[in-house]
Amino acid sequence: MPAPGFSKVNNSRKLLYGLRRCLVCGYAAAEQETLLAMMLRWGFADMPTLFAGAADMDRPVGELLREPAGYGQGVDSPLPRAVVLSGLTEKELSTFMAAWKHLGLPRQNWAVLTPTSEGWPLMELLAELDLERLALGK
Repeated sequence: MPAPGFSKVNNSRKLLYGLRRCLVCGYAAAEQETLLAMMLRWGFADMPTLFAGAADMDRPVGELLREPAGYGQGVDSPLPRAVVLSGLTEKELSTFMAAWKHLGLPRQNWAVLTPTSEGWPLMELLAELDLERLALGK
């Protein structure tokens, strides 16, 4: 059973909220390439991927997700490690997370865009993700 305030993601074709996007925070440039190669290999080549940096901390998450594919790519990010996904199915989310585990990259937080988090500044979302991780005991 999920912790209070959380809902379990199923393995369905239910489409999750937002534009089809992947927002990546806290990755070094070399790790960005590793993630993009994983996405290509596992069928996510059509998902525009954006890389948030220090200058994006105060920008609303929804605004960042409207940037063009490749935004911020090739620059090391000092932000906390996280991936924010939107506009994919629950089944795709499960596949994405399983594929990521094979990369051997450091632990990160995960988020799925919601109508609420869309308006939050990026740093507020990243802080909330840390609180959620602690609440789950991870």
